[in-house]
Amino acid sequence: MRTASAQKSTSVTATEAKSLFSDLDHLPALVLAVSGGPDSTALMVLAARWRNALETKPKLIAVTVDHGLRAESKREAASVGRLARKLKVAHRTLRWTGKKPKTGLPQAARQARYRLLAEAARNVGASHILTAHTLDDQAETVLIRLLRGSGVTGLAAMQKISVIPGREQSERTRNDKVFLMRPLLDISKARLIATLRAAKIAYADDPSNRDPRFTRARLRALMPQLAQEGLDARRLALLAQRIKRADAAIEAVVDQAIDFLAVDAPAPRVLAFEAGGFFILPAEIVLRVIGRAVAKVGDQGPVELAKLEALKAALDIAQKSGNKRFRRSLAGAMVTLAANKITVERAPPRRKTPLTTQPRDQAKRSKAR
Repeated sequence: MRTASAQKSTSVTATEAKSLFSDLDHLPALVLAVSGGPDSTALMVLAARWRNALETKPKLIAVTVDHGLRAESKREAASVGRLARKLKVAHRTLRWTGKKPKTGLPQAARQARYRLLAEAARNVGASHILTAHTLDDQAETVLIRLLRGSGVTGLAAMQKISVIPGREQSERTRNDKVFLMRPLLDISKARLIATLRAAKIAYADDPSNRDPRFTRARLRALMPQLAQEGLDARRLALLAQRIKRADAAIEAVVDQAIDFLAVDAPAPRVLAFEAGGFFILPAEIVLRVIGRAVAKVGDQGPVELAKLEALKAALDIAQKSGNKRFRRSLAGAMVTLAANKITVERAPPRRKTPLTTQPRDQAKRSKAR
């Protein structure tokens, strides 16, 4: 029987690869996000092996996003292209152009990457993009979200399949969703590296993955110490899986709560709930009911949990104090409590601040105070 460390270093077998991609064999085309690092290179190799074993073969298109942040990125993209040709996988390099932000660079780069990948998928008629997120990435994501004080949904971390970030909020693309697939989410990075070594395939090393300026890199450096205490990547991923199970149960209750609370709204694109039932529900259910309503009616998408908590606290105070009319805007929506009804509607446009029209002498006196 192999030890845990030995299991981590074994190559991914052909049988495993077949299982990893088994839900995708009906799709005509798949976009692979391939940077040239070990994880994404292994993704391309394993996807090519899986495709080659099929009778009806989907078209694979590897897309490398060159963020233009490192001198080596152009050379690494070319290396991905050479390997893709050997594997008979189409390859395209897309570049993130324009001015780069001085702060929040990882987040901005991530958003640019997904935007470019989504555009590439639309151009080739692919509905799914495959990324090489691993078991290690999942564990790091759980830790990051713990640090940020995420709620239950956030701690469920990454899912095997999700709508690509930034597209779920677009009216134009609601019927044109692009999905992210993470087939390697249960596979460790060590096993992917072992797979490439067994095949004698080289890969790039991005030093930014170890740059202590970035939170993920600092947490990555801590993982060996946490593993010594028993909190290894697999334990953290298991935690995310169990939280996801609880999250799904809560969401099912929220569906029922919305059906139970909903009352006739005064106008189209307005949601209304019976206030008496609303205030006796558990806090987590209430937060999700109002969060869904604001996200649907407003124009800024899902709302931060802390802002929803502040809104709920204000509603609770208004209800207990007998405030006959409460109104507050959030994320482009207006929430009103009146006549035993909570109404959520699109907030009116903000009025521009008028120019100062006070007399010059008065303005001088005000400035001198």
